[in-house]
Amino acid sequence: MLTAKQHELIRFIQTRLEETGISPSFEEMKEALDLKSKSGVHRLISALEERGFIRRLPNRARALEVLKTPEEAVSSPRARNAAAANAPSAANDTVGAATAARTPEPANDVLEIPLHGRIAAGAPIEAIEGQSSLPVPAALLGPGDHYALEVSGDSMIEAGIFDGDFALIRRTDTARDGEIVVALVDNEEATLKFLRREGGRVRLDPANASYEAQIYNPAQVQVQGKLAGLLRRYH
Repeated sequence: MLTAKQHELIRFIQTRLEETGISPSFEEMKEALDLKSKSGVHRLISALEERGFIRRLPNRARALEVLKTPEEAVSSPRARNAAAANAPSAANDTVGAATAARTPEPANDVLEIPLHGRIAAGAPIEAIEGQSSLPVPAALLGPGDHYALEVSGDSMIEAGIFDGDFALIRRTDTARDGEIVVALVDNEEATLKFLRREGGRVRLDPANASYEAQIYNPAQVQVQGKLAGLLRRYH
């Protein structure tokens, strides 16, 4: 069951694809749905993507494909199966024909995501407080809810993460071994490290030979997100 805004957005995308062969920009979708920010559009697109109504085409700017409409979702199983088999092909034909006729515009949509202060890439620092926002190119963010942290320290330099970088974090409370996570230690200190589990313990590994791994009991460590991307300023 879609919300009114989700239904309105998928209709708008479908209409624009039929008219021009190119999906609308985030700015156009924001204005069409009368939303206050592009982050609202991002959340709607992520929700539609998770429900299988649309998908983002990789390595292409402003490329969304409608996999099914709300009407197809509530039709009979036989109709749903037929729609699922035919819709991607038809949509690909439409997008493919339009692509041959015109060059996609550069992806310049920008989202405002929360910036929650600084995160230690060294020894843990006090739990992050305060909030502002950071403009981020939408192309750097995939599905899910995101926030940003400014990196403080040099313990992750061998992973290409430097002091002053902005770490783009996807909110989650789970992660696989070897992923770079935001870990809250003892409900007081936050740090950015590789997560590993061994012998019933949690190890937070740096990416700098000058630092030692931090080892904790599982109850001491809470995953608050995992690294999705980086932004770097050059002065």
